[in-house]
Amino acid sequence: MANSWFQFQQFRVQQDRCAMKISTDAVLLGSLAQHPSPKQILDIGTGTGVIALMLAQRFPEAQVTALEIDPEAAAQATENFKESPFAERMHLIPTALQDFSADVSFDLIVSNPPYFPDHLKSSDPKRNLALHTDGLPFETLLSQACQLLAPSGQFWVILPPRQMGDFCKLVEEVLLFPNFKIQVQDAASKPVHREIVSFSKTKNLPPIQTRGYSLKNEDGTYTEDYRQLISGFLLGF
Repeated sequence: MANSWFQFQQFRVQQDRCAMKISTDAVLLGSLAQHPSPKQILDIGTGTGVIALMLAQRFPEAQVTALEIDPEAAAQATENFKESPFAERMHLIPTALQDFSADVSFDLIVSNPPYFPDHLKSSDPKRNLALHTDGLPFETLLSQACQLLAPSGQFWVILPPRQMGDFCKLVEEVLLFPNFKIQVQDAASKPVHREIVSFSKTKNLPPIQTRGYSLKNEDGTYTEDYRQLISGFLLGF
């Protein structure tokens, strides 16, 4: 059984009331999403709040807003925010993205969105909400993110490669453009299992920059790149 909490170096995340527990995907997005100096950050579908907390740690001048539609996850994320050293800069809005509006634009928007099709649903409605796209279709995520994104802002998303391919086919319809891609492998000999892509409102003339990222060496130990990435967050690194 998963722990009811997960201890980071600077904060603890309680997760027993959240359908989706802390994952490597969340840690990767929280560590890798970039912006030169964001003042306003938005995390769409925050779940436990871990990505928002990591971004609050990384960007001490930023205000961090997090959206969560599931009431229990929203309540738990709110508690995690209040117990963190960044509480004064963190705000949880218990609503769907479709119903959210803001009087500011966001320099950095992140999302670890649901990506499973409707027909693979389980018997757990909370887990379905977190995993399945019918609650937040890619088209809706893109159009809303584009409206909320500052002119020089960046929108970072993590998805499996096939779903990221589908996602990227839709972006130009809302005038967003991919400008940087990170392809994640468990090890160098393994296939790419996640892609993290940054989108902006500016179309770059050169081809999209791509970087490979391996989590483990062939002997199963963590790569130096991954150890450096999580060194300020996870215990033991």
